[in-house]
Formats: sequence, C-alpha cells, structure tokens
Amino acid sequence: MKTLKKAVLDHRNGCFLAGCIITGILLALILLGAVWTPYDPTAMMTGPKLDGPSFAHLFGTDNFGRDIFSRVLKGAGATALVAVGTVVIGAVCGTLIGALTGYFGGAVDELLMRFNDTITAFPSILLALVCITVFGSGKYQVLLVLGIVFIPSFARIARTAFSSLRDANFVQSARLMGATPARILFVHILPNTLHVLLPAATIGFNNAVLAEASMSFLGLCGQPPDASLGALLSEAQGMMASAPWYALCTGGVIVGLIFGVGLIGEGLQGGKGERNA
Repeated sequence: MKTLKKAVLDHRNGCFLAGCIITGILLALILLGAVWTPYDPTAMMTGPKLDGPSFAHLFGTDNFGRDIFSRVLKGAGATALVAVGTVVIGAVCGTLIGALTGYFGGAVDELLMRFNDTITAFPSILLALVCITVFGSGKYQVLLVLGIVFIPSFARIARTAFSSLRDANFVQSARLMGATPARILFVHILPNTLHVLLPAATIGFNNAVLAEASMSFLGLCGQPPDASLGALLSEAQGMMASAPWYALCTGGVIVGLIFGVGLIGEGLQGGKGERNA
C-alpha cells in the first residue's frame, strides 16, 4: 500500500489533497441525499415554478416547482452508485484476468487478449447501447453492462503490470520458498501494481460517470420521475433560456465529481514503489 500511503502522507501533493477535499464534500452531500433531502425530489409544486436560486431553494426550482437541489442530491447518488459498481466489476474481473494472463502467459493469454482487442475495437458507449438494447434499460442493467464493457481495459493494464513483475527478484525468491501461484499473485505482486491500478480505477470512475450521464440523458437509465444527473441535464436542456441555473448546477456537480476524482488519480500517480516480499 505504499502508493496510497505516500499520497496521503506527502503534504506537498496538492493534487491529491485538493481532490480529496472536493470529492469528500461531494461524497458527503451524496450520502446526505441518500437519507435526507430538503424537499421530496419527486413531489410536484413544492415551490414556485422556475424560481431562481434562493435560501429556500439553493439551486432554484424546475418547471414543476420541484426543488432542483433535492433532485441533484438524489441524481448524484444514482450516478455515483452506477459509477462505483462499474469500476468494481471492471476492476475486479479485469485485474483477475490480467493477473492470470500476465503471470502464466501461453495460449490462454493469447486467446483472452485477442478477445479483449475485439471488444475494445468498438466504442464503449456504442457497445453498451447495443447490450442495453438486448438486455433492457434501467439503472442496474446499465451498471452491469458498463462493468462488463470496462473489463478489457482493466485486464490489459493488469496484464502489463503483472507480466513486468513475474520475473522480479522478490517473485523468484517467493517461488524458491515454496509460495503457491495464488500467494505470489495476490500477496507479492498485486501490492506492487497498485501504483498503476489505482489511477486506472479513478479514470474508470470518471469514464463511468460520463457514460452513465450519457445514457440517462438518452433515457436509458431509469424512468421519470427518478433522478439521475444525465436525466436532469436532459430536462434542463429545454429550459436554458428560462432557467439556466438548472443546467449549470447539474453540470457543475458532474464536473466537480470528475475533477475531484481526477485530481486524486493524478496525486496517486506520484506515489510509486515496490514492496519486496
């Protein structure tokens, strides 16, 4: 865990610190929105229609009188859930595939990497749209589909990292001491690949946020009146002249979330090291 420890303890790492602050604030608001919102995000006529930001409605109200701040809190939670689930599926499955292929090589490596190349040849959003057309739309369908689509990118990154360390001195020492392949992979090699995998996970999270927002913008992730950031942007598109704060506040949350996590990833890239067995 040297990568994470170095990033946390290095006070000069401004990117990591700024990213933690921004992401922490947004995460706190998302968790707050999961248990409490100032108004019911789906209730009609809780305030005047298209009212600008005020103390009563921090982000103003939409054309149905709904509190935009409450809807953004709920929408950010839905988007973050899909993004985190996508990264978990993609990172866990991709790292496992990359670890096995990078360490053992051979015919299995060639077969899986050619399959990876075939999947990555298609734009990820387009491939996800095709899968959603087959399996149906909805928040959890999008989460599963995006997770599967993200597996090849994590697998290729993990494969490169594991293959570069499989003949390292500390790995050869572990083999001589009788360590099993599983122990070598996940106890000796895996911690030394975190400086690559953790930044990749932050990039994957940001890509998942954008992918979920794009799909919910097209109406493929949940149904009204359920809120998600992309769906809120879709609603705000028709009110740019009468209520520009709707799009600005919603888009600002998306940008802030991506910017904060991106800074964390930038900071983590500064922490590199190798933990010997």
